[in-house]
Order: sequence, then C-alpha cells, then structure tokens
Amino acid sequence: MRQKPGTRKSHGEKVVKDIRRATRKQYSAEEKIRIVLDGLKGEDSIAELCRREGIAQSLYYSWSKEFLEAGKKRLAGDTARAATSTELKDLRREARDLKEVVSEQALELRLLKKSIIAPSRQNALHSPAG
Repeated sequence: MRQKPGTRKSHGEKVVKDIRRATRKQYSAEEKIRIVLDGLKGEDSIAELCRREGIAQSLYYSWSKEFLEAGKKRLAGDTARAATSTELKDLRREARDLKEVVSEQALELRLLKKSIIAPSRQNALHSPAG
C-alpha cells in the first residue's frame, strides 16, 4: 500500500527538528528581564525587538506577563516562595530536635507527677482512720 505524499515526515525533517530543539537557546532570568524592560521602554517596536533578539513575539508577551504579574504580587506583599533544599533539610532537622525536646519534657513531667502522687497515696493508705 502506498503512502500519500506529505502524510509522514521524512527522517531528515525529524533530525532537523530534533537538532533545532536541542540547540534552542536557553535564556537566563536576567536576559528575560533585560528583553522585557527593553520592550517596556518602547524605543523599538516589539516586533523589531523580537527580531533582534531572535524570539517569537508570543514568547516576549508571555515573559512580559509573567514579569508584570510577579511584580504585582511582590508589591501586594506576597512574599511566599519555595524553600530551597538546604532550608528544607534545616527545617526538618529543627522539627526533629524540637520533637525530641517535647518528648523528653513530657516524660519528665510524667515522672514528676508520679513522684508527687505516689507518696501522697502511700501516706493516705498508712494513716490511721479516725
């Protein structure tokens, strides 16, 4: 059975697409911020800026939206962020240490209560009934 032309991508097209994907430029946060700020300055059109930077306009607009939303949240006082792995390890260690302290103090309290209650019970048993 023959294939219709154009229904399957040739092996060469797939290889080219894979190479483009693998060699796609990764932009750092600083680069994204610089590009967004250049766009906000308005010295050049967004189309010109995107051509110069080699990015799609849709990518510029998504970065711009993320940038402005993050700024809005920050100005509104939303300072929540994800903890780093070292902060998380430190917090877990601290929680474990605090749990140990609480359990030791609970045990001490229990022993103190027994030492106070036990002698008073023994005195009540041994005192003459009057």
